Amino acid sequence: MLLFFTLGLLVHFVFFASIFDIYFTSPLVHGMTPHFTPLPPPARRLVLFVADGLRADALYELDENGNSRAPFIRNIIMHEGSWGISHTRVPTESRPGHVALIAGFYEDVSAVAKGWKENPVEFDSLFNESKYTWSWGSPDILPMFAKGASGDHVYTHSYDAKREDFGAHDATKLDSWVFDNVKDFFHAARNNQSLFSKINEEKTVFFLHLLGLDTNGHAHRPSSRDYKDNIKKVDDGVKEIVSMFKHFYGNDGKTTFIFTSDHGMTDWGSHGAGHPSETLTPLITWGAGIKYPQKVSSQQFDDAFLKGWRLENWKRRDVNQADIAPLMASLIGVPFPLNSVGILPVDYLNNTDLFKAESMFTNAVQILEQFKVKMTQKKEVTLPFLFTPFKLLSDSKQLNILRKARSYIKQKKFDEVVSLCKELIHLALKGLSYYHTYDRFFLGISVVTGFIGWTSYASLLIIKSHSNLTRGVSKEVKKPSHLLPCSFVAIGILVAFFLLIQACPWTYYVYCLLPVPIWYAVLREFQVIQDLVASLLFFPLSHFVGYLLVFTLGIEVLVLSFFYRCMLTAGLIAFAGWPFLTQRWTRAKITSLSWTFFSLLLAVFPMMPVVGRKPDISLVMGAGSLLLLLSLFVVTSLMKRRGSFVKEELWVQGLQMLSTVLSMYVVYSTHSSLLKKQGLPLINQIISWTTLASSLVVPLLSSLGLFQRLFSVLLSFMSTYLLLSTGYEALFPLVLSCLMFVWIYMEQETLQQSVVSCKQKLTSIQFSCNTDVTQFRQLYLDDIRRAYFLVFFLVTAFFGTGNIASINSFDLASVYCFLTVFNPFMMGALMMWKILIPFVLVMCAFEAVQLTTQLSSKSLFLTVLVISDTMALHFFFLVKDYGSWLDIGTSISHYVIVMSMTIFLVFLNGLAQLLTTKKLRLFGKPKSHLI
Repeated sequence: MLLFFTLGLLVHFVFFASIFDIYFTSPLVHGMTPHFTPLPPPARRLVLFVADGLRADALYELDENGNSRAPFIRNIIMHEGSWGISHTRVPTESRPGHVALIAGFYEDVSAVAKGWKENPVEFDSLFNESKYTWSWGSPDILPMFAKGASGDHVYTHSYDAKREDFGAHDATKLDSWVFDNVKDFFHAARNNQSLFSKINEEKTVFFLHLLGLDTNGHAHRPSSRDYKDNIKKVDDGVKEIVSMFKHFYGNDGKTTFIFTSDHGMTDWGSHGAGHPSETLTPLITWGAGIKYPQKVSSQQFDDAFLKGWRLENWKRRDVNQADIAPLMASLIGVPFPLNSVGILPVDYLNNTDLFKAESMFTNAVQILEQFKVKMTQKKEVTLPFLFTPFKLLSDSKQLNILRKARSYIKQKKFDEVVSLCKELIHLALKGLSYYHTYDRFFLGISVVTGFIGWTSYASLLIIKSHSNLTRGVSKEVKKPSHLLPCSFVAIGILVAFFLLIQACPWTYYVYCLLPVPIWYAVLREFQVIQDLVASLLFFPLSHFVGYLLVFTLGIEVLVLSFFYRCMLTAGLIAFAGWPFLTQRWTRAKITSLSWTFFSLLLAVFPMMPVVGRKPDISLVMGAGSLLLLLSLFVVTSLMKRRGSFVKEELWVQGLQMLSTVLSMYVVYSTHSSLLKKQGLPLINQIISWTTLASSLVVPLLSSLGLFQRLFSVLLSFMSTYLLLSTGYEALFPLVLSCLMFVWIYMEQETLQQSVVSCKQKLTSIQFSCNTDVTQFRQLYLDDIRRAYFLVFFLVTAFFGTGNIASINSFDLASVYCFLTVFNPFMMGALMMWKILIPFVLVMCAFEAVQLTTQLSSKSLFLTVLVISDTMALHFFFLVKDYGSWLDIGTSISHYVIVMSMTIFLVFLNGLAQLLTTKKLRLFGKPKSHLI
């Protein structure tokens, strides 16, 4: 059993990791030569302002009085520079956004999990190509562009990470710190000859990272007065810095200013996905080399933003976020970042047509070189007869376009040069994508082959060891043949040799060789397959088709629930009618009505809004109050039933009720303190962490009686869940647990119809670590339904109050009882624990179902595995690399979630067994008693 679980985990880890090699590989290539525009640049220096978390509409729109929140920047738009919208890509997080801005390429989605403080891969950036770069701002952003930079020319000035406090009195101080330190820096430079000479060099960059808006947006939401006032604060600061630069450099007209944002923010104060409020960011440029405002009578954009912003008469120039990097490089005359895939927006440049043409030509050559390196790398590791080149951009076509572009430059046909270079860039980018995904189909076939083989093997094991489907079929014992193992060894050697001569990475060996032993194990069970086919020949065709349709429908409902949460509601409504379709209604009316009531009540939650809701602490308080009333009822009923209540158990119940009261107090107190901008009280933080730590220990002190232990687990985990709740979701585990309790009763009722002869009273059943349920009985159709119920309830626990397939479903306010200082990994871990709590409650309940129905744990695991792997295979085919970035990210995340659920199921099962079967003794030798 243990060996099988270990092998199963190993196989699923491989399937899980495969998606990262297929879809999450880094797009970077190395070995290119730097390229820059040969003509003199218009600017000696560049100042980059990045207002972290600033939405385009929040900056451009007018307030309720018809005035701009950023009068200085609006004046720039109308009288000095060019403006537009910078379109960002998923994931709309600070790290990938800054990489796109400063390095010019889009990191793969997995970069979000690689860390904020330094670059996990070597990449070139504008800062690295500059003569000198000075930067001020967050310690989470600045170091990743300094580490790995060649030489010692990128300087960072960061404040302490503890300043990034979402509960702080005034988050605008983060921006004030930046503005004040920049002014102090230039003041000090006047008295420091070495520094003075450096900042007067050409090709220098000054980077101001302004985090106040992002912090205020998370803490108070973008519609808040704090966020809007912060925009005015940023506008005033930018005005002062611009004035200082002009004064310091004597109005030499050689400074370019760029103001933009790394990402936007949703109305509910989060970001990460592809909502327009997250992907539309402002871009305002002015100064040396930038085109002046241009009045127009009509614009090319169909959206309704322009009229709402009252900017319909000033030409709007939109760009992709990565396009800003080549723009900045062109303005100060440094080489384009080597890994940049941005296309120079020549419409922003105020320079000669020759300069625009030469810059565009340089841009095309720089991207084309990446294509050449990528093609060479792939060609070197592929057999000549198997290599399929990118046909749209052959060597001859490359030379032809480059020669034609050079010829046009000599003939001064500059518009044709720009057009031709853009065509070459688009082809090179298509080619880069082609070679980047070159092995995707090959790897996908290998993984799918392994997937189908593993699911088939698990199904055969169920049929062979845990069912009587093949019982009665004649079996002829045959001598084992050496042909089968020898054939598979030969296949494995051929596959390994094929990969070896192509110099494939070691992970390719894993993906391609894993199906070989899996299918060998499947074909070894050929006798079982024969017996199964023989049994099915005697099985009524209508019954077989009916069961197959029900199974398929059940799987499709689960799959669709990942896209449409309302499918969970439909499933729960169908579950509510289950007792009325069987004889359970006539035998247990109260239990059946309770099942129907709680199924319908739970069905409400998937219909509730996932995100965008405001915190409602009254609902959290209500959930806590209901939990306390339920606790009083349970304690009273147990005391009446027992006559004398063991002091130890009464003490545990009282401790858990006290923990619930403290959690309610902490939630209310923290919410009030943050509203007053007084930060997170230390005592609240201590209580929260203590409650979290004790939630895994206190249940082990309670009785091993089935319902008493389950209720103890609920009380402990609900105390933590209340601390992590901001609204209606606090009620979700309570309703889910009530349904789980009724489910245990419902499954007990089914035993009267099944062949299981022994039916104990639930009040007499105890969890025991010595109970062996691995060999209780064979599987029946009801057990397949139980396994499906488990998977359905796990998916409901996952998506019941949110859709974590989308990053922006996370609400940072959920963790404010534990910490308010920005710590992405700690905050992520807390939110993940919040998601897992309903999982644990479902698994603990199923431990009880498994015990009361005498269900084999191995057969259960195999059945659940077949259901979840069928779902995972479904999602594997749904993964796509086309369409919107949101669609791509969502399709991948669905596969990752299902695979994670399968892997975590083993660990959750172990945790559930620990919580239900272990007993800690604090008061000496326990008394022997039954509940």
